[in-house]
Amino acid sequence: MSKILYVGNLSPGTTAEEIRKLLEPYGEVDSVDFVTDRYSGEHGGFGFVKMADRGAGEVIAAVDMTEVNGRAIRVHEVIPRKTSRSQRSYR
Repeated sequence: MSKILYVGNLSPGTTAEEIRKLLEPYGEVDSVDFVTDRYSGEHGGFGFVKMADRGAGEVIAAVDMTEVNGRAIRVHEVIPRKTSRSQRSYR
């Protein structure tokens, strides 16, 4: 099982590899994906990390508000939205 973590307040020069290296000591990182601007190709200062369940809690406690490239990054777990009744399918 894996969890998805939000990583935000990233400086423009921060790379996915830097984030991977920062988080790997706490557990296996499956992927690091930044949300990028369609026109400039630059990331918008945040992204998502998919990693093993057992390391996710440790990462949040250890890395949230850590300074990376001059900015205190934010890390927290992504909690999926619940679907409303109008979005459910009744079959």
